Amino acid sequence: MADSDSCDKMLPDDSSAAQSVDMRKPSGIHRRRGADRQWKSKSLYGVNPSTQLGPKAALCQDATLSAVDISFNSCWHALLTYQCYVFTVSTIQDPSSQKLKWCKAPINALVIRKPGDREVDKVYKEVIELLVSKNLRLYVEEKTVDDMELSAQCVSMLTQYNGERDNLSDKVDFIVTLGGDGTLIHASSLFQNSVPPILAFNMGSLGFLTPFDVDGMGSAVDKALAGEMSLTLRTRLKCVIGQKNESDCVPHIKDLENGQTHKSSRLASYSVVNEVVIDRGPSPYLCHIELYVDRRHITSVQGDGLIISTPTGSTAYAAAAGASMMHPSVPAILVVPVCAHSLSFRPIVLPAGVEITIMVSPDARNTAWAAFDGRCRTELKHGDSLRITTSIYPLPSLCKRGQLEDWFGSLAECLNWNVRKSQKALDLELHSNTTTTNSSASLDSLADELTLT
Repeated sequence: MADSDSCDKMLPDDSSAAQSVDMRKPSGIHRRRGADRQWKSKSLYGVNPSTQLGPKAALCQDATLSAVDISFNSCWHALLTYQCYVFTVSTIQDPSSQKLKWCKAPINALVIRKPGDREVDKVYKEVIELLVSKNLRLYVEEKTVDDMELSAQCVSMLTQYNGERDNLSDKVDFIVTLGGDGTLIHASSLFQNSVPPILAFNMGSLGFLTPFDVDGMGSAVDKALAGEMSLTLRTRLKCVIGQKNESDCVPHIKDLENGQTHKSSRLASYSVVNEVVIDRGPSPYLCHIELYVDRRHITSVQGDGLIISTPTGSTAYAAAAGASMMHPSVPAILVVPVCAHSLSFRPIVLPAGVEITIMVSPDARNTAWAAFDGRCRTELKHGDSLRITTSIYPLPSLCKRGQLEDWFGSLAECLNWNVRKSQKALDLELHSNTTTTNSSASLDSLADELTLT
């Protein structure tokens, strides 16, 4: 655990490079005193998510704004003077008012289905025929329609793709998934930057993130294409692995585009919906890693591992490890130990936008392993660093009823949250008689004791 000097330890970095990021002063800002002070481009609520959702969709900007974000680098609505800085107050939209807006009519849709399920295959064909009838051109995974009997019109509107080879970032306007949570996460992995709106139909085992039923498929598609649905912007994590301090060339990974190598072909970047898990892998020894937040050493982690989770992932592995369940609109990052060798090491919640760095401790007897949404398992060796922060590109998930209604509905239906038999009501007449009898007996007993005394 953290010792008294742990918060004085800093990650080594290139001082000249460090000053070029997160220390910039926006043009037009005036400083009164302390000219040697540096500008920090952080805001109270972390990063502001991108409101562009794929090529043709966007977040509808409601005129009703309910929260205040004191931000150093946002659009300037009012000027305030604080010490040597003039900075701004901007507003952020109430999450409950987030609506889908089509800047242009969608043309291209991506359809992803859970493999190896005959019932899903049947609905898969129905969805393709439905979307083609809406004059949408469809992207489907390779070999998923080879044995399917489709009309010539449907075949002419289909384009097959390979998820490992083809980049769909600027081609897809709208996504439909048929499956469970894993299918939704797979769809997210195909878009490392801006993600188009996702209409998720529940045909999986759990379906916590997939609120729509296939029985109402036609109505749901019509509402989505008309832009008559609300959105949940699910925070994703941006993760970069660097070998032997190579990631120091990027002082803050928010400035590294996902998939970009940036001076080193060995920098690997991932976007995560649920969580990043660091564990000991096949080794019998403890997982011994160092935890840094904004390049400052926080504590040494010893145990089976560590979970860095989004609010969406708080109902997944993190919940099983003892973390609190958080609504996906809460701007936060969860840090959850897995079977820590310290009873005082409890899960914590950090503000969105901080950068978390994980490194294998120099005293560790073994390496560590990292998994990103359960995939891309990668070994972290001594000297390697795993850097994690909030991505500006969230996962826009369409809501069936609303943000709160869908979330609480999933808690009850999928996790049986707070489900128990109700306590029986008291029979008031019987309870009154029993209370009177017991009180009389107690008084008689007390009188007898006093008499004997």
